[in-house]
Amino acid sequence: RANKSTYAWGLEARVPFLDKDFINVAMDIDPASKMINHEEGRIEKWILRRAFDDEKNPYLPKHILYRQKEQFSDGVGYGWIDGIKDHAAKHVTDRMMINASHIFPFNTPLTKEAYYYRMIFERFFPQNSARLTVPGGASVACSTEKAIEWDASWSGNLDPSGRAALGVHVSAYENKLNSVTKGVEPEKIIPKMGISPLGVAIQS
Repeated sequence: RANKSTYAWGLEARVPFLDKDFINVAMDIDPASKMINHEEGRIEKWILRRAFDDEKNPYLPKHILYRQKEQFSDGVGYGWIDGIKDHAAKHVTDRMMINASHIFPFNTPLTKEAYYYRMIFERFFPQNSARLTVPGGASVACSTEKAIEWDASWSGNLDPSGRAALGVHVSAYENKLNSVTKGVEPEKIIPKMGISPLGVAIQS
């Protein structure tokens, strides 16, 4: 995702945390200081978060700085994710899902959201060679199908979002919490999307 989504726009992704000097500093830190400690109110990546917590010159809003670590796909905000799911549900009918294995026999979409993405993909890349470049199958929290074998309970909650890992994420689907601090997040604007011959148009 990181390489394809950036290369598509002529960009090259850089990974600053793989800088050798940074890694050496991180490796010299006492491992105990890197662990989550609920009694002390210390969440994951606590040292890194504290390094950016400057009251006089704040780098990030508090609700971003101290929110739970997010998956790559969840970082855009739950409003966007849920908005796209709702949009896909309006454009992919139950009958279309019943016939999904006939329309898309290779890597058949398992959800309406996946079906919707597949329709867009096929419009631009109808060749079979293009289909072979994209992995498919069931996924929980952006894992591969193999991870579903590790925990039988995951098989009934298939969703690429990190919230699908029940009991792990504070905003897991069964909790519906707003944020790490249990505060109220700023209002999210869910974009309106429309389908055009050239693909998906995002409107403000």
